[in-house]
Amino acid sequence: MAEIIPAIMPANLEDLREKLARVDGLVPLVQIDIMDGIFVPSRSWPFIEGGLDEFARIVAEEDGLPFWNTLDFEIDLMVSSPETAIRQWFAAGARRFIVHIESILDFEEILDFFDVNIRAEDEGAELGVALNVDTPNAVIEPFLDRVHFVQCMGIERIGFQNEPFDERVLERIVDLRERYPDVILSVDGGVGLETASVLIEAGVDRLAVGSDLFESDDIEKTLREFQSLT
Repeated sequence: MAEIIPAIMPANLEDLREKLARVDGLVPLVQIDIMDGIFVPSRSWPFIEGGLDEFARIVAEEDGLPFWNTLDFEIDLMVSSPETAIRQWFAAGARRFIVHIESILDFEEILDFFDVNIRAEDEGAELGVALNVDTPNAVIEPFLDRVHFVQCMGIERIGFQNEPFDERVLERIVDLRERYPDVILSVDGGVGLETASVLIEAGVDRLAVGSDLFESDDIEKTLREFQSLT
């Protein structure tokens, strides 16, 4: 059964709070897309005016992430310095982390930090690595025994909403599933009801759904439609 994960690209802290409120009680975990305007052109909270101060208070445990007591968070780090960001988001209370292989200067540093500082404190925490559609699978193969899952990007232009689904991701999924049958595969970007069916058939374990959920008039009904595909 594939896991359906609501994906939020927060414009600000209030936007994050409002969207989390819409799925609170419907799912156990939400993906938050974090963009610094460097690795990808777009920016999301906390990389907006005033956002870094708000985030600093959360990292220092002076405040908490909205709905921290009822939801877990998967943080998709579309940033230029994931080595630093993963430390901050762990302190903020996240338990799943996605780093993009194209943004990383030293993946061993992230792997070592995760093993020593995160896995040791939270055995349920997970580290995933994301791949753009143009990046060969071979780039991540040396690390597959040390990550929990692979996030395959389903769109060519990451960091934007309502982008068209890129069918090249299907070849990637088939290849990884055939050669690494036990790896957890996730897809983020371009996931609608039609593409979700195809992706599940290809062997995907997790689907991050953004626009099709949060632009729906009835988010609970739409979520159930996605879940019924699994």
